[in-house]
Amino acid sequence: MQYRALGRTGLKVSDIGYGAWGIGKQMWVGADDDESLRSLKAAREHGVNFFDTALAYGDGHSERLINQAFGKSPEIVIASKVPPINNFWQVKPGDPLQNTFPKQYVLDCLDTTLKNLGRDRVDVYQFHTWTDTWADNVEWQETVREMKQSGKARFVGVSIQSHQPSNILKGLATGLVDTVQVVHNIFDQSPEDDLFPYCEKNNIGVIVRVPFDEGALTGKINPETKFPDGDFRNTYFAGGRKHEVWDRIQAITEEMDIDVAQMPEYALRYCLSFPSVSTVIPGMRSERHVEANTKASDLGPLPSETIKVLHRYRWVRDYWA
Repeated sequence: MQYRALGRTGLKVSDIGYGAWGIGKQMWVGADDDESLRSLKAAREHGVNFFDTALAYGDGHSERLINQAFGKSPEIVIASKVPPINNFWQVKPGDPLQNTFPKQYVLDCLDTTLKNLGRDRVDVYQFHTWTDTWADNVEWQETVREMKQSGKARFVGVSIQSHQPSNILKGLATGLVDTVQVVHNIFDQSPEDDLFPYCEKNNIGVIVRVPFDEGALTGKINPETKFPDGDFRNTYFAGGRKHEVWDRIQAITEEMDIDVAQMPEYALRYCLSFPSVSTVIPGMRSERHVEANTKASDLGPLPSETIKVLHRYRWVRDYWA
């Protein structure tokens, strides 16, 4: 396992981290707590020391499983998130901060997260949605300062809304945001335009989520794929979307002369090929997924010529819309 600096925080994190959305059971059908605990411990055994969770993941269930697996172990770095009070995730420019992150609500959620984690502080506490029109909001700035001054949050970050990588640049300019979490993968390369250069120049930690595009870039989703009832992917890959992603995967593997089974490795290594990226957080609910995903760390970034080829497969679209 390789380790990178999490921006200016002074923390060293595994470049493959653990995305804990799936183990919260919310929206992901089939998660089993015993299997989740085994995967958490297996991740640690493979060198993973960064675990990203959220209060919204099963109403704290994901946080409690991390507590159950590791207790107060000082060897792991935990990032969690405060959900919007109104449960509205697609915030629009100009929406009032009070409708999403009123100060006392954020502070109360932080206390709940700490209780779930069984800890006195969390390493990174992130706002789970964002619009840059809040950057100059006095209440938001006071909330960030109070969380840090209290010692309950060592650092504060923002998890940007999907497919809006530039919707944080004003927030970063305040100097109050230590890390940013963003969707980045072979299809959605847009963070490379403005966000990654800014973060590299200003020493902001970058946490990459959705490296597999919710499974599309694993090569395991084809036109015949069936998801369990209640699984969010039934909506995400509705209509002809399974055909769309499968056609693109076939094109990539043919041009790269690789087997479809190698797609997860290439997807992770693509994200690791950018020095601004601190860690990539795939979901890995099973020990099998842990072993496969952590291998990408030692294989390292892709050659520059390979990156040039994959840049031709940029495909920004919003399946959440």
